[in-house]
Amino acid sequence: MRTNLKMPSEMEQPSFEEELNQLEACVRKLESGEASLEDALRLYEEGMALAKRCQAHIEAAEDRVAQLVRGQQGIEAHPVTDVGDS
Repeated sequence: MRTNLKMPSEMEQPSFEEELNQLEACVRKLESGEASLEDALRLYEEGMALAKRCQAHIEAAEDRVAQLVRGQQGIEAHPVTDVGDS
C-alpha cells in the first residue's frame, strides 16, 4: 500500500506570513515577561531563526522584483530559479 507521505525536500516550505506570525508570537511571549529564563532563551533562539528565514523570504522577493526588466513591449518578467531556497 502506497502512502502520500512526502519527503522533506518535497514538503512545502512555510510562507513568509506564516513565519512572520510565528515570530510575532515569540515576541509577544517574550514581552509578556512570564517565560522562565530557559523558555525565554528558547523563544529568543527560535525568534532569531524565524527572523533569518523571514529575511530570506524578503530577499527572494526582492530578487524576483529585480528580474523585471523593461523591454520593447513594456515590462517583461524573467523566471527566477531557486526562489526561496536560501
